[in-house]
Amino acid sequence: MRRETFSVRRRHTAENLLTPLIQARSFTAVNSETPLAELSRQLLEHQKLTWPQLTTGYASLATVRLREIRCRGFSVWLQFNPGRIVSTGAKVDAQSIRERRCFLCVENLPEPQKGIVYKDEFLILCNPAPIFAEHFTISNIRHIPQVLAPYIPTMLDLARDLSPRLTVFYNGPKCGASAPDHMHFQANPTGVIPVELSAREESRRMFRRSIDSVDILTLQDFGRQVIVLESRQKENLVTVLTNLTEALRQTMGVSEEPMMNVLCSFSGEEWRVILFPRSKHRPDVFFKEGAERIVISPAAVDIGGLIVTPLEKDFKTVDASRVESIFQEVSLPPADLDKTILQLS
Repeated sequence: MRRETFSVRRRHTAENLLTPLIQARSFTAVNSETPLAELSRQLLEHQKLTWPQLTTGYASLATVRLREIRCRGFSVWLQFNPGRIVSTGAKVDAQSIRERRCFLCVENLPEPQKGIVYKDEFLILCNPAPIFAEHFTISNIRHIPQVLAPYIPTMLDLARDLSPRLTVFYNGPKCGASAPDHMHFQANPTGVIPVELSAREESRRMFRRSIDSVDILTLQDFGRQVIVLESRQKENLVTVLTNLTEALRQTMGVSEEPMMNVLCSFSGEEWRVILFPRSKHRPDVFFKEGAERIVISPAAVDIGGLIVTPLEKDFKTVDASRVESIFQEVSLPPADLDKTILQLS
C-alpha cells in the first residue's frame, strides 16, 4: 500500500498558512520518510521528556482505575481519571467560549509543545490530559468552528495514515468537543474503545443496506443507537457519510450539524466508520446539585464504552441501570435511526 511521506519542512505560502510560528512548532527530530503512526509515537516519547505538563499527565494516567459494568446486552468500562475533570466539566456555552483563549490555536499552545504538520492544514499534538497510552489531538492550524462535513476526506486519510496503531475520532460541537470553536480530531490506540470490538462481532452486526460499495450496518442489543459504515472506496464512503450527516440533520430538524460522535479506523484496505447519533449532550444528572450530581459527559470515548469518571464517588457508585439510562437519554431514538437510514440514497 502506498504511503504518503510527511516532510517536516513546509512551504511558506499565504494559502496554506504555514507561518514561521507553525514552523517553529514542528517536530523535526525524525526522518521525513517515517510512517505517520510511528512519527506520532516518537513525538509522544519526545514530548514526555521535554514538556513537563505532558509528563505529569501521563504519570497521572498510570494511576487510573478501571471497573467493568455489565449491562443488558453489552458491557462498559468506567475509568476513574481525575486528570480529565477540566475536559469532562468544560463550559461550552457561547459566553464561556468567547471569554477564554482558544487552547488549540497555535499562538496559545504551551511553549514546549510541538506537533506534526499534516497535509499543510492540521497539527498533530499530544493531549496533555490523556485517556489512553497514546492520545493525540489533531487540530486545524486555523481557528475555524468544529464541523465534520468539509473534513470527512481528511478524517479518512488520517485513519489510513495512522493505521494500524491508531483510530481517529470526532466529537460534534454540541456533544463532547471541549473546543467547539476550533476544528479538531483526536486519535487513540485502535481497539481500546469497546465499540471497536463490538462492531466486529457477527452476532451483533445487523446489515441494513449497501449504497455504492458502502455497507451500512447497525449493532443489536447495544443500549444506544449506532451506525457502522464499511467500504474500500474512499470517494463513495465520503459521499455516503456526507449524505448520512444531511439525513440526520433532516431527521432531527436542525439547521446546524446534527449531534454525533464518530470513530474511524482503517484495516485490511477497508475503512470502518462508527457513528453515534445523539439527541442531547449531557444527561440530566450532570446538572443536579450535591450528591445527586454525576459528572459524566458522554463524548465519543464514553458512548463508545469507556466512560471517564473524574470523580471517585461516581466511579464507585455508577451501576448498570444508570449507564443504561444515560445512554438511552442522550442517544437518538430507534425510530429516528430507522427513518434516517431509509432516507439515504
